[in-house]
Amino acid sequence: MKNKLLLRADDLGYSEAVNYGIEKSVKEGLINNVGIMLNMPATKHGYHLLKDQEIAFGQHTNICVGRPLANPKDIPSLVERDGSFKSSSTYRNTAEDFVVFEEALIEIEAQYRQFLHLFKRKPDYFDGHAIESNTFFKALQYFAQENNLKYSGVPVGEDLNRSIGNDAAILVGETKVYMIMESMNKDYDPWETLKNIVANAHEDGVDMIIYHPGYLDDFIINHSSLLIPRTKEVAMLVDVRIKEFIVEQEMELVSYRDL
Repeated sequence: MKNKLLLRADDLGYSEAVNYGIEKSVKEGLINNVGIMLNMPATKHGYHLLKDQEIAFGQHTNICVGRPLANPKDIPSLVERDGSFKSSSTYRNTAEDFVVFEEALIEIEAQYRQFLHLFKRKPDYFDGHAIESNTFFKALQYFAQENNLKYSGVPVGEDLNRSIGNDAAILVGETKVYMIMESMNKDYDPWETLKNIVANAHEDGVDMIIYHPGYLDDFIINHSSLLIPRTKEVAMLVDVRIKEFIVEQEMELVSYRDL
């Protein structure tokens, strides 16, 4: 039986350059799971690039970049005085978890409604953009359970602002999913990460690699600490040699729709 590999791209909608990189990674590469940020100016741009692709689309819930879809007055713990979201650095540099559970739910639902408006259906999976807030992820999980969504959040004890590995796993439905993300590593090489995952594939579940493919524009350069790894991932994911390697190693590429 073939070992199963799920390749996921986060951040559709972050910027137009990121959208183009994800588009290439889907149409010419190996990505068949894409998480969309629903509140960004480039959200609809990314949606129109990929809306006709037969891939799994997820709600990549974001509360640290741009402006909320809910009324800022209803979610004061999440926003600055100008109504924009508090930044990821604010979350990192604040000792206590300042997110109010009920306020997180308000914005999560607003973004969920936007997903339904765009796609006319529920997301294939449901997760959150990286911030240091246990309350946020608890709210995400609660909302997913209440709305019968496939929650694919952070494994216990892990933080999406750092690399994830060492057999970190979650249950998506009844499937054990081993979550790997190394794009924050200093000497990150996406090809080496893939080879290592394939060589140590788990037989009791699905190995998932989280990617952030994209190109760079002024917006992403000024709003994200993850830059060059995005372009490296695009190049790797569309390399024909990588496709051949997956076939040679008898790995089965799956999507959240298969879980």
